[in-house]
Amino acid sequence: MRRDQLEHAIRTACQIIQQPEVIVVGSQAILGTYDESQLPDAATMSIEVDILPIADTNAEAARLADLIESVAGELSPFEELHGFSIDGVDLQTAVLPDGWRDRLVKVQNANTAAPAGEPRFTGLCLDKEDLCVAKLVAFRDKDRNFVAALLKANLVDADLIAERLSTVPPKHATAVEQGLTWLTSTR
Repeated sequence: MRRDQLEHAIRTACQIIQQPEVIVVGSQAILGTYDESQLPDAATMSIEVDILPIADTNAEAARLADLIESVAGELSPFEELHGFSIDGVDLQTAVLPDGWRDRLVKVQNANTAAPAGEPRFTGLCLDKEDLCVAKLVAFRDKDRNFVAALLKANLVDADLIAERLSTVPPKHATAVEQGLTWLTSTR
């Protein structure tokens, strides 16, 4: 995926749910910090963008996520036309460290605007180290490969990832320990 596709996904998701902002939580949130020319191939392989609608309750976020998915999800006409899909997700999708909302990376430009130029929609992308924390808690092969590629390219700080892993809610202690062990083994 490319940065312009992320911006297109942000604009589309906001238009579908008629909200000015959304949060990008999946791997392609890395495109909020770096463009594809700066990233290793393993970091831009996904053809889907995980979008978390901003809502007062998780039930409302899930309802809006379903709306996004029904219009631009996997196997939709949107995906067929543009070559990528938008997955609507809720707050249960990613496990994140304390303070993640304060570190979101804002993406807003002419490409996130409506066709008339206004309004300019906003995508709030996970910070790169917070994204790695979420990936290490999930701990699938593709998640470890994603983090390993960013570490190898010196695009994320392993010490900061470890520090933030320790702030994940205690109910995920086993996953955190697994992530920390893996992170230590990569050094």
